[in-house]
Amino acid sequence: MSSYEKFAQVYDKLMQDVPYDQYVEWIKTHAPSNAYPKLLDVGCGTGTLSLLFYQAGYEVSGIDLSEEMLTIANERMQSQGVFIPFYQMSMDEIEGFEDMDIIAIPIDSINYLSSDDAVIETLRRSYAALRIGGQLVFDVHSLYKMNEIFMDSPFTYDDGEILYVWHTEEGEVEHSIYHQMTFFVKDMKTGLYERFDEEHFQRTFPTDTYIEWLKEIGFSKIFISADFSENAPKANSERIFIRAIK
Repeated sequence: MSSYEKFAQVYDKLMQDVPYDQYVEWIKTHAPSNAYPKLLDVGCGTGTLSLLFYQAGYEVSGIDLSEEMLTIANERMQSQGVFIPFYQMSMDEIEGFEDMDIIAIPIDSINYLSSDDAVIETLRRSYAALRIGGQLVFDVHSLYKMNEIFMDSPFTYDDGEILYVWHTEEGEVEHSIYHQMTFFVKDMKTGLYERFDEEHFQRTFPTDTYIEWLKEIGFSKIFISADFSENAPKANSERIFIRAIK
């Protein structure tokens, strides 16, 4: 079973503490001045951010590898009377987009790519899809979060409807990790819990490595900050924000 297949069913519940509004405000702070800027939401998941971007005035498209996630995203838009085109596509295979004002790869989505080649190809294809002056914005786990915070597992969650136990294991390559999650989801009709297991792999790279790749691809300006601020990353920063202008 593919990654996120059953996870899609509980994704929104587990992501309810993600500061989606902060993502939108952070993007708006650096958005182009033209009306209805074209934005591609890469790794859009169930469309929560896509909808917020749309409501903030962006012309939004979204891509995600998971058919199950996109099904939920489309249902979300229909319930809101909104049309956002979603496409099933891997981020390292971005195609069919051009003259985009913004390409956003939020919520550490790019960390799910397992190889440097896949990351570079994602950055390259993003560059090709942007207009001159367009911006690629993405965030990644810091080395500190990957190598220290995640190693403090197990983590648990229980709200009476969903329970999970989340273990982490260091990956074979540097700055990588396996997330091994066991879920118990309550059937509200029977009161019984269904168990399913997920394993996800994430990998990050030093900030200087991302900068080097972006420069080699041709981005003209690159800005680095941390944790939804304009401040430079610190030793204990958890999320690195990278903004690159074509």
